[in-house]
Amino acid sequence: MLRILIIDDEAPARNRLRRMLAEIPAVHVAGEAATGQEALRLIPLKTPDALLLDISMPGLDGMALAQMLQEQDSAPAIIFCTAWSDQAVEAFECDAVDYLVKPVRLERLATALDKARRFIAKHGASDGAFLRSTLGGKVRLLPLADVICLNAEDKYTTVIHNTGTLVINQSLLELENNHADILVRVHRSTLVAKNRIRGLEKSREGRHFLLLDGSDECPQVSRRNLP
Repeated sequence: MLRILIIDDEAPARNRLRRMLAEIPAVHVAGEAATGQEALRLIPLKTPDALLLDISMPGLDGMALAQMLQEQDSAPAIIFCTAWSDQAVEAFECDAVDYLVKPVRLERLATALDKARRFIAKHGASDGAFLRSTLGGKVRLLPLADVICLNAEDKYTTVIHNTGTLVINQSLLELENNHADILVRVHRSTLVAKNRIRGLEKSREGRHFLLLDGSDECPQVSRRNLP
């Protein structure tokens, strides 16, 4: 099942795409966004495999959004759906898998989705999950696959990942509920990525600490979470 996020500032265009997608097998519309900013918020929540992305939108347009996603280690496959036929070169420079000119035809859309499936199979499907940081006036998407552990600090959560740290405003409870297959709680203030756990160490005082791949962090494991 290919999960699709439709991103277009015009409701009729979104509705038309949704109707056509209903006629294509093994496709699920995960959600819709009317702006690039809204899409950035929804991508970590809806975890789409592919985006049907308009270019001309107010604020953060489709090309700028695609360029932001291109900087990430993993991202949904991008299919541009636009009224403009003269931006295809720039679109494919953003690693788009296809470029559809409105009005989009059903057969052409189905072909584009097949390309997206082949792209995902060739390059490896991302888990579709991202953490989103909007602090300091900048937006950054971090693939959940890069996360090592997360620590709750005051109103924010600090993420320790492959290349450093990132501060996000999602709570540990929200992250735990949304990504229970990937993250496990080891303390009331700490989540860790399950696949990063390589050992458990007991101190002389009887406290337990995790050993993690990719980080010198050794989070304490509470008695409640030890089992």
